Amino acid sequence: MKKELSAIEAKYEAQKIAFGPMYFQAVIALRDLGILQFISSHRQGVSIDTIVEKLDVSEYGITLLIEAAEIIGVVEIENSLVKISKVGFFLLKDEMTKVNVNFMNDVCYLGAKAMTKSIVNGKPEGLKVLGDWPTIYEGLSILPEPAKTSWFEFDHYYSDNAFPEALKIVFRKKPKMIFDVGGNTGKWSFACCDYDPEVKIKILDLPVQLNVAKANATERGLLERIGFHKIDLLDVEQKIPQGADVIWMSQFLDCFSKEQIVQILQNAWQAASEDTTLYILEPFFDNQNYPAAHYSLVATSLYFTIMANGNSKMYRVEVMKDLVRQAGFEVVETYPLIGDSYHTILECRKNGQ
Repeated sequence: MKKELSAIEAKYEAQKIAFGPMYFQAVIALRDLGILQFISSHRQGVSIDTIVEKLDVSEYGITLLIEAAEIIGVVEIENSLVKISKVGFFLLKDEMTKVNVNFMNDVCYLGAKAMTKSIVNGKPEGLKVLGDWPTIYEGLSILPEPAKTSWFEFDHYYSDNAFPEALKIVFRKKPKMIFDVGGNTGKWSFACCDYDPEVKIKILDLPVQLNVAKANATERGLLERIGFHKIDLLDVEQKIPQGADVIWMSQFLDCFSKEQIVQILQNAWQAASEDTTLYILEPFFDNQNYPAAHYSLVATSLYFTIMANGNSKMYRVEVMKDLVRQAGFEVVETYPLIGDSYHTILECRKNGQ
């Protein structure tokens, strides 16, 4: 049972929200100025005087940031010595935390002020700080740095860990042709080619993404096995072609609203034969082992609102299953939290098959 907060505790929690952006940027400064790493390298603790002496930062700046870090539990101060805490250790060393911090700071932070406007207008009003596109997807390959690097590191972190187990599942039936829908830079397609030397792939995506995927495939000498199909899946006139043994959608459908997801899945339905398997890989926020993952995925929904397209989100697993059914598919198998990842795979077939 959840402990009820006292009025004093609740007021303190409210102040954490009020001043959260300031403390977040204090952590960024501690990291970028090398202060957090310096403290971490002194396991027994280090004095503020020593930090001032060794780093090219004023005593004022170091004191200010360490006082902020102590408040939020990033460092601990004992007998005038500053030590990194477990929280600080995760900020420095944990891959998930580093990826999330960079994504928030480089991609989302400046646009977050447009949250209310984005929700009212149903558009990613915060995206204007990065570029002039209707959604972030048209600009992915030309995002300014460091936003571009941080976006792709975030995206790949939350998909790559799922690939080893996902490949075993998808290749159980030895597919000869896989359609990688929303294939982005081509990482899944390349993993498939490595896994099975016979398989052929077709990447379906917007032209700007296909340019990147094609360049990457050229570099790997895979143009004989990977084809490219330009498609805007929000345009109902543009159809997914037929001929796939597997239609693969990895972290793709969360980029769309519920109505758009049904439309895209209906497009897949018309392309699928009775022998085609549709696989949907998603990190469903209500199907996670740890509160940190649940917390991060719900926050990612807010990114979709302000920066991506203004109308998509991370979904609950049963919501996605319902959308699959609405489009004429049935979920024949659910693979929850595959491998060392945050992802579930839904294996789907055309209804009645």
